[in-house]
Amino acid sequence: MTSREIVRRAILFQSPERLPRHFPDPYGSDFAFTGMSPSPDWFVGIGTDEWGCVWENVGASMLGQVSDSPLKEWSDLAGLPIPDVTQPSRWENLATAREEASDRFLIGHGMTLYHRATYLRGVENLWADLSEEPEQVEALLDILVEMNLVAIDHYAVAGVDGFFIGDDWGLQDRLMIAPAQWRAFWKPRYARLFQAARERGMLTFLHSCGYIVEILDDLIEIGLQVIHMDQQENMGLELLGRRFGGRLAFFSPVDIQQTMCHGTLDDIRAYARAMATNLGRPAGGFLPRWYDDPVGAGHTWDSVNAMCEEFLAISRALYAQ
Repeated sequence: MTSREIVRRAILFQSPERLPRHFPDPYGSDFAFTGMSPSPDWFVGIGTDEWGCVWENVGASMLGQVSDSPLKEWSDLAGLPIPDVTQPSRWENLATAREEASDRFLIGHGMTLYHRATYLRGVENLWADLSEEPEQVEALLDILVEMNLVAIDHYAVAGVDGFFIGDDWGLQDRLMIAPAQWRAFWKPRYARLFQAARERGMLTFLHSCGYIVEILDDLIEIGLQVIHMDQQENMGLELLGRRFGGRLAFFSPVDIQQTMCHGTLDDIRAYARAMATNLGRPAGGFLPRWYDDPVGAGHTWDSVNAMCEEFLAISRALYAQ
């Protein structure tokens, strides 16, 4: 099987010949990634992005945070500088993306719906807006959905295999907003994107960390196939496996906040085995990966190596290689 087929079979529970993986060199990856260039949804460092959000860097991390949000009043929405994602120049790199990916599974990055709204309005303002200005929130979210639909069309033409969108929805022990609000505002919009991607032949990925148990059934219902989840300990591997295993594929490293930071190398290896046991099924459903900002997350390379080597050993044992 090619890398592309191994990933597809693992996601669709169609018995791959080994665990697909996304690891650093020298361990190898079955995945390749593409997206808009430049992407209006990503800014690292210090400065102002295309939307007018002012960013500052966060310590050693590759990530940043917004220090000044441009949408201070909803009356400013009409004049907001909305990036034009139909510009041909943003998509020039797609012309060679499939060829460069070779036989790897190619993922196309979409744009966030929740994070971008918080960047533009500020977290507290947006939370209040859900009750006080719901029509304005919906208008903004619909703009973001339409931008993602443009991306999906481009990815389908380019032969992309999976559509990926990211929004961190969880605090450590609960959803950031009431589940009813999530279902009212975000669920139908994710549904549009997942349906559009699947109709165009792509598998669907969502990154979301924190405690998100309350919405995983909803996400499965509306067509999510892969959860890109960097934390699991706050929900529990047994709970995740019992309630969602076999229905959703998990694209995950060893928990990046706990075991990878604070565990011994033996703890990391044991947790990797528990992940494969609880999250995977004989026919698939588990795709181990690494967290590609180890410095920002506080991971040592000894820990990364222990995790990768253990997942490779697990794969050999499961598939008798």
